Amino acid sequence: MSHITPIDYETASDAVRAEHDREVQLRGRMTNMKRTLLHSPVAHRIYAEWFPLREELRPALDDRAVWLLCHAIALECRSIIPVGFFRRALINAGLAPETIVPSEDEALLVDFGKAIVRDSNAIPEEVWTQLKARYDEPTLANLVAFAGIMIATAIYNNAVKVDIDPELGPYLEGFEFPAK
Repeated sequence: MSHITPIDYETASDAVRAEHDREVQLRGRMTNMKRTLLHSPVAHRIYAEWFPLREELRPALDDRAVWLLCHAIALECRSIIPVGFFRRALINAGLAPETIVPSEDEALLVDFGKAIVRDSNAIPEEVWTQLKARYDEPTLANLVAFAGIMIATAIYNNAVKVDIDPELGPYLEGFEFPAK
């Protein structure tokens, strides 16, 4: 059970309702995580910067690459809600998360995602060398910031124990975190 209750739209302040309405207008839905974050519209907006950063990365990274990066971060953080979110994206695109063979570029992003979660002070030089060979510095800055927001999202979901959104349930059936 979530440590922070979702906001009640009917009794929420005008500022919270305005942020809720803005989110629904922008993205068409409201998740349990967002409903808990909305106790602070500022906190919600900070986490929602994931979306503009995703757009900044779009010229360099297609959806599949982003989904694999985020899935790797979610797995490494052992955060069930983002795992379900990105499993859903992959499965709805016709991919089986357990059997995907990433391209060389995707494998690099997966390695980067895992490394930044494990120890951001010790991302292997080989990973950085390969990233620098593929992406310009603005893209690298956005990539690291994007990964940071993804990690923050995983930590928020884990710490708060946000309730799993019902629509993610089918994508998590039979899923278990790999043994560490």
